Amino acid sequence: MNNYIVATIKDWNINQYNYRVQKYPGKWFIFDNKKDLTIENLRRIGPKYVFFPHWSWIVPESILNEFNCVCFHMTDVPYGRGGSPLQNLIVRGHQETKLTALKMAKELDAGPVYLKKELSLTGSASEIFKRSSSLTFDMIEHIVEHEPSPVQQKGEVTEFPRRTPEQSQLMPGVDLEGFYNTVRMLDAETYPRAYLKLGNLKLEFTAVSKFGIELEATVKIFEEDNKHD
Repeated sequence: MNNYIVATIKDWNINQYNYRVQKYPGKWFIFDNKKDLTIENLRRIGPKYVFFPHWSWIVPESILNEFNCVCFHMTDVPYGRGGSPLQNLIVRGHQETKLTALKMAKELDAGPVYLKKELSLTGSASEIFKRSSSLTFDMIEHIVEHEPSPVQQKGEVTEFPRRTPEQSQLMPGVDLEGFYNTVRMLDAETYPRAYLKLGNLKLEFTAVSKFGIELEATVKIFEEDNKHD
């Protein structure tokens, strides 16, 4: 019996893990804390694959060299290598993308590809991540059952810059579509919300919906010096 590890910190992936992997072949382990990911722990388990859906830290090269590490990137690589793929896709006007399962390498998002699946970019970031999570575990199941050989990436490389929290600010002159996209693409846990500044007031927007030529959203207003989460 083969052993497998899923390393993830996001609730939507942890929920998928708990619901899905008992139906998969082999013995499964989840690492949902950065401290768990040590080469000693991996050697103790001896996994055939280590899957990294939405992992937030650089994986040490020693682990990449010793184990089959698979990550999931929300672009049709080599287009869109790099940080903040969802937000970078939306601000560039993409309505859909491909979720790519690739073998992790020292260079970020540059490893060979196991498989790709179509992914819609409609809805809020939270909805997209949940949709992506379900698709991710479909892909994990496929890799475990079929053990495809990864294929080197081909084509022109386009790299995305990682967005900063300051880029979440809605600037004067933004149009309705730009406002809608900025709010929805940041509406997920741990992401800096889209916001406006009015003097010492900060307005954070979530749950945006489009109704013809109007938008509705939830707004949280607070004085920046007195924010309470």
